Amino acid sequence: MSSGNMNTGFTRLCKGIAVVLVGGYTVVQIVPSALSYLALIPAKTIPFAWNLITAGYVEQSIYGVVVSTVGLLFIGKLLQPIWGSKGFLMFIFIVNFLTAVCVFVTALSLYYVTRDESYLYLPISGFQGVLYGLLVGVKQIMPDQQLPFLKLRAKWLPTLALLLSIAIISLFTVDSVSYLPTLVFGTYIGWIYLRYWQRKPETKLKGDPSDEFAFSTFFPEFLRPVIDPIAAIFDRMLCGKRSEASNEETGYTLGVALLPGSDPIEASRRRERGARALEERLAAERLAAGAKAEESQRDNNVAIRLASDNV
Repeated sequence: MSSGNMNTGFTRLCKGIAVVLVGGYTVVQIVPSALSYLALIPAKTIPFAWNLITAGYVEQSIYGVVVSTVGLLFIGKLLQPIWGSKGFLMFIFIVNFLTAVCVFVTALSLYYVTRDESYLYLPISGFQGVLYGLLVGVKQIMPDQQLPFLKLRAKWLPTLALLLSIAIISLFTVDSVSYLPTLVFGTYIGWIYLRYWQRKPETKLKGDPSDEFAFSTFFPEFLRPVIDPIAAIFDRMLCGKRSEASNEETGYTLGVALLPGSDPIEASRRRERGARALEERLAAERLAAGAKAEESQRDNNVAIRLASDNV
């Protein structure tokens, strides 16, 4: 069954990744020493470089594995039909790896600044970085969708989730450094990937240069005049040369001036695909619920007739 026909349930790919997350948690509970080989421990990353990949799929607590698997299944249900299985898997792999690299560099930097060796030996792992990156995908695909039970649009979901997590982790967790960098870098790398690197098969273009997906849209509107100039500096530093080199190929300049017709059309198509996928999924769920109700009613009618015959 193709990913486009799986809106009535969780996708097979997401179920497979969920099994990996549960398996990783089970392994470190049965064999605790495995954590030192699978988790990101900066002092051991060289030569154990594979933990830059494996750390993202190893949860250390039951709360982490529940949040990660449930979040993956529901968010993947929205994004995978739109990105495709290959694109969805590519996003997870790249965001997971680059988030781990950024966390590794951050831990080394904190050690050299503070000379506190705990930064080098603290095991860091979990899928939350990728999960927060996926929330950025929700922001991109359906920014104006109203969130259930909240008078809030989906475009604010990554910002709200990050702020709440920072507040909760800072107040109730001793080793906040083992969580916060992963969440922050996961969100940022997710945006970087979708903004500059994600290739769209239907247009052969890369990224999403629309103003609605600019970095400043993660912040309240009154802060955007301050954020935009800073973001433009980092944009030129990180992607200026690449965007200039690929300008003729892609048809637009990333993060700077857009050529007429390139940005609004693609952004509108993306929003339409997201809204259409969401509507199809909700319609399928309503249809399934109605069929289930009819079947239950038929069973009740049969039971009533049998009871009447017995009487």
